[in-house]
This record gives sequence, C-alpha cells and structure tokens, in this order.
Amino acid sequence: PVLTGLPSNSPKLIDLLDDTVPGIGTYEDFNTIDWVREKSKDRDRHREITNKSKHSTVALLFSISDAFSGWLLMLLIGLMSGALAGGIDIAAHWMTDLKEGVCLNGFWFNHEHCCWASNETTFQERDKCPQWKTWAELMVGVSEQGSVNVLNHFMYVSWALLFAFLAVILVRAFAPYACGSGIPEIKTILSGFIIRGYLGKWTLIIKTITLVLAVSSGLSLGKEGPLVHVACCCANILCHFFTKYRRNEAKRREVLSAASAVGVSVAFGAPIGGVLFSLEEVSYYFPLKTLWRSFFAALVAAFTLRSINPFGNSRLVLFYVEFHTPWHLLELIPFVLLGIFGGLWGAFFIHANIAWCRLRKNTRLGHYPVIEVLVVTLLTALLAFPIEYTRMSSSELISELFNDCGLLDSSKLCGYTSNSGSTSGSVNATAANGLGARLAGPGLYTAMWQLALALVFKMLITVATFGIKVTDLDVFLKAKQNIRAQASKHFFFFLISTLGGVTRMTVSLVVIMFELTGGLEYIVPLMAATMTSKWVADALSRESIYEAHIRLNGYPFLEAKEEFRHKTLATDVMRPRQSDPPLSVLTQSGMSVEEVERLIADTTYSGFPVVISQQSQRLVGFVLRRDLVISLENARRHQEGVVSVSAVLFTECDPPASPSAPPAVKLHNILDLSPFTVTVHTPMEIVVDIFRKLGLRQCLVIQNGRLLGIITKKDILKHMAQMANRDPESILFN
Repeated sequence: PVLTGLPSNSPKLIDLLDDTVPGIGTYEDFNTIDWVREKSKDRDRHREITNKSKHSTVALLFSISDAFSGWLLMLLIGLMSGALAGGIDIAAHWMTDLKEGVCLNGFWFNHEHCCWASNETTFQERDKCPQWKTWAELMVGVSEQGSVNVLNHFMYVSWALLFAFLAVILVRAFAPYACGSGIPEIKTILSGFIIRGYLGKWTLIIKTITLVLAVSSGLSLGKEGPLVHVACCCANILCHFFTKYRRNEAKRREVLSAASAVGVSVAFGAPIGGVLFSLEEVSYYFPLKTLWRSFFAALVAAFTLRSINPFGNSRLVLFYVEFHTPWHLLELIPFVLLGIFGGLWGAFFIHANIAWCRLRKNTRLGHYPVIEVLVVTLLTALLAFPIEYTRMSSSELISELFNDCGLLDSSKLCGYTSNSGSTSGSVNATAANGLGARLAGPGLYTAMWQLALALVFKMLITVATFGIKVTDLDVFLKAKQNIRAQASKHFFFFLISTLGGVTRMTVSLVVIMFELTGGLEYIVPLMAATMTSKWVADALSRESIYEAHIRLNGYPFLEAKEEFRHKTLATDVMRPRQSDPPLSVLTQSGMSVEEVERLIADTTYSGFPVVISQQSQRLVGFVLRRDLVISLENARRHQEGVVSVSAVLFTECDPPASPSAPPAVKLHNILDLSPFTVTVHTPMEIVVDIFRKLGLRQCLVIQNGRLLGIITKKDILKHMAQMANRDPESILFN
C-alpha cells in the first residue's frame, strides 16, 4: 500500500497490483495467506478501477460490472447449491426406501410417492399399498411369514453394504478430501489456510454422490453438515469465473463465508439461521458487506430448494412443527434440566468420539478404512432393522417425533386410549372424549421402549461412525435422534439442548430452531435451554466438536474464542532459540543469485527477512519464499545476461558496480517494506491478539531496529499447546 501523505509520484511499497510475473502474490499448498497483503491488493485494485472510471465510459461500465459481480456470484452460488441440495434430498429419500422394496408403477418412486395415488390405503396402514412391494414379496410372493422377515433383513443389509462400499471406494479413488463433514476444514480454510483441492470440482462431484450413498446406507450420519462443504465447493468453483475473487484469497474467503450460510440454509430451511451460523461458528473475517451478501445468497438457495420441493410438502425440510400454546413459568425448570442433560451428553459425545478417532489414528485400525466402513455399516444395518425407529431414515424419524397426535394418527407414539378403552384409531371414541383426556395405550408403551433402545443405539454407533472415511458427520442431525416425551415440545427442547452441548452454538442455534418451528412463544425457553447446555458443556470441556477435530488433525487454526492468560513475552516464543542456528536472512544488496538460490534450497521457510547487512542486522523488509523463487526463475528465463554471479538487489537505486559485472536482478517490487514487528518485551497476549485480529502469518521481533527473531502462527499455536500441557508437536497439518 502507498503511505498516506506521500507525493502522488512516490513508488508503492508493495507493487503487486501491476505484477507481470505469473504466480507472484500466490501461495503454496498448506500455507497461510497474508491477510494484510491481500486486503492491500484489493484496495489498490479498487482504487485503480475508480480512478480510471472517471476518464472513460468503458472504464465506468467496467467499474459498475465489477461492483455488481459480487451479487451475481451470490446469485449463482444460491442457485447451484439449492439445486444440488434438492437433488440430494430426492435421491437419498429414494435410495433409502430402495433397501426395503420397490414401486411397481416406477422404480424411481420412493415409498411415499408410490402410495400417493393409491385408493387402497387406510389410516391405520397408510404406508401400505399394492403398488409398493417389499423384496420378499417380489421374490417369494408372501409378506407375513418369519422367513420373509429374514429375507427382507438380508436385502436391507445387502443394499446398505453396497451403498457404503461404493461411497468409500469413490472417496478413496477420486477425492480423498470428500470424506468427513468438512466443517473443521472449512473453518481452517476461512482462517486463511490453503488446502488445494479441498473445494475443487472433483471433491464437489464425489461429495455429492457419496453423500447420497452414505445417507442411504443407514449409517448414523446425515447430510446437513456436509451440505456446508458442498456449498463451499460450489462457491470456490464459481469464484474462478470472476477475476476479483480468483486472484485474491481474502476476497474468496468472504465468498466462502457466505457459502457456509447457504449450506445451512438449504440443510434446515433456515436462511437467517444460516447467516448467523456463518458469523458465529465458521467465519474468521466477516465484514458487513459479507453479511448482506450472505443473506441474499441464503435467500436464493432457500427459494431454489422450495421451488424444487423435494419432500412434496411445500416445505424446505421433511420435518416441520408449530407450537402455539403458551408456556408457564414453572416449565423453565424442566427446560433447564434438559439443557443440563444436553450439555452432559454433548461433552460425553465429544470426549468419546475424539478418543475413538485418536485410537483410529494411532493404531493399525486407521490403515484399513474400507474394512472399517463396511464393519460399521454391517453392525448398523443388522441392529437397526428389527426396530422401526432405527430402520427408518433420520429425516423420517425426526418427522415422526415432531408430529403432534391427531384424531386419525396411526403412529404408535399416538397410541392413547380413551376412558372407554378404545384406541386412538377409533375416530368416534376420540371425537367424543377429546384429545386431552386419554390414557397411554399398549402401542405407546411399545413405542417408548423402542425409542429408548434407539437412543442408546444411536448414541453408541454415532461415536464410532463420526470420522470414518465416507462423507460423514451430522452432529446436527444425529443430536436430534433421541427420545420423545409425551409431547413433541419436550423432544424439541431436548434436541436443541444436545445440539448446544455438541456444537456450543447459541444465537444461530436458537434462530435455526425458531425458523424450523415458527414458535415465537418459546424463544425464552429456547434461550434458557441453549445457554444452560453450553455452560454445562463448557464447564467440562471448552471445545466444540469442530474445534476438537481441528486440534486432533493438527490444523493451524488460531481460535478466537480461546483466551491467552499466560505472562510470557515475545522473546520466549521467537525463533531462533539459543540452541538453534542463526536466523536465515537476505541482505538488500551484496548477495548473488547463486547464494540466494542456495539459501532457498537449504531451508524450508515460507519467507525471509531482508536486512541492510549481515553485520548490522537492521531490518529492511520481508519477502515470501514463493515470490522469490518465481522471480528468480523468471529473471533467469527472460532477463538477458543474468547468471549465477548476478547481484540480487532489494533496493530501488543501483549500487556502484563495475562495467563488466553482469546485470543485477531487481526484486524491490516483491519486498514488503512494512512487515509487522514487535519488540522482545511485547507480552504474548498482545502478540496473539495481533495475529487473531489481523490474520498474520508471521511477525518479526526487533530491538532498536535490529532484527532478533521471528514468530510464526505455528510458533504461537505450539506455545499455546505447551502452556495447556498438550503436545506442541501436534500442531502440524497431517
């Protein structure tokens, strides 16, 4: 950037806007971007476009199109993500039902759609119609014998194993980054880390296909979390069609923040909740402009999904519930108790899952991901089929739990009896006695113990399933699969409590649930349950499930929520230490091309400080390794007369040289003349705040202008791990 107050003809300190060398200003894989430099590049670009627009009509039109390009990109992201989400919902619903049977009217119909047009369904057995046949009915022609159930069970397990096998093979063969939910990695990417290919086209294709397969296999995972990854892949691919976002990593991350909101919008039908989720949970840099664009993109995505209508109920999700009855003050007590239980369960789930994942990572179990997936799928299918509530898909189960009991409801959960002893299936009896004065019948008791078994089963199997090498994770969805109380209202509050305990979300979670239910009456109990679950879970462990997996994988993520309370100084963290070799530096003049290339070959550092001389060590600036390598290669290839003994200059003025000397390589245009510096006595809590708020990748440590050392983001993470009695060497991307 140009220093304010300088004459208009003064040179820029960092001249990267007009770079003519391809690759200058870009980053290598598994490196952190320089947020300050990227924002400076964007300001320079915008300033240049604005100045040109004052002198040319064409430039003015280009300026208008440049300003509009962000909104156009948001529109395309919303349309693409909404369309993919609708296709995933339709395909997953059909393939889930395919495990149990097929529609004779058309194999592409799922169970519900197959029986829609049938006139032979009843209220008691509304899911049975002649057009839908189980696999046993197709093979042996009967449906009521014990051997038939064994055959149906066998087909259910076989289809589940086939779907899971296809999912894990596709991930391993074509897109290894398509495994997992993606939210921990997306949080890391949004903080500035580069993981090339993680949001690429192959990842998007395989993630979309395997997401359908994984959900359809019956594994204890869902599509809500991975849909955030899918939306971010769409955003990253579309960014390449817009120069402003293709060439600037910071601007691209603003788009990815909006895409995260789109993912939650299509997953829950909650556009506002999606925006707040992006702001509260995943985004690292979220300016006001990104808030508006996130809202627009989430709106477009929700509208697209609503137009597709994948569930045929004119809703954005399969389950929807409305609460309009008022709550009483005493009800806050059970709401808080539900929050306490949700916090306890959330902390237990995180601890158990991380322990299992660490076991997988550090033992031979992690060497056989295909076998692990098939074994988990086999156990899930074998144990899930006998119980109705574990056999049905996650969305169907939630829909069943959310439904209020009506006069003609045939669900076991509505198996009440009237005073005369008739069941709720008797319309006359229920109409005469009303819905409020009925006793629990045998069907309801059966449903309750089956739900209790389903609760235990889902708790245990989800711990083992989260993290396997297929498109997995849904703490969003799996936290919902728990016991229903006498009214869906109590289940709903248990749902939000467990979600709060696992994810530690507060505002966004309440808004998402409010958009799902439309229950404005219950905002206060919702807030009470959510905050209680967060407080209880935080008392046991400060990390959410996402942060725990970030730490497990060693991602270089500097958590903004974690406070640094130790009284250490910059000199305690900087390198080199007393036992280390001297700091590798470049001089502003006096080094040859060969010497610079040898320094690059002998080290793996991401950049080098530039000093006046080796003797004075007076700081001049900082140069990135990638820029240095590309510039030297370009000079050797295109600058006439450059040889190994040519001087490398980081100054604008040429020093005196003999006439016979080969031409020098001038690299002042890639030199950052204003790197961030601290003194040796700067408290580390201030250094950590600087890194968090400015998104730095490194800062230099000086004393009276003399360079003494360097502190990188990884140094800070290792220091924080050491202060917390954790292994500092675990902070390494693997």
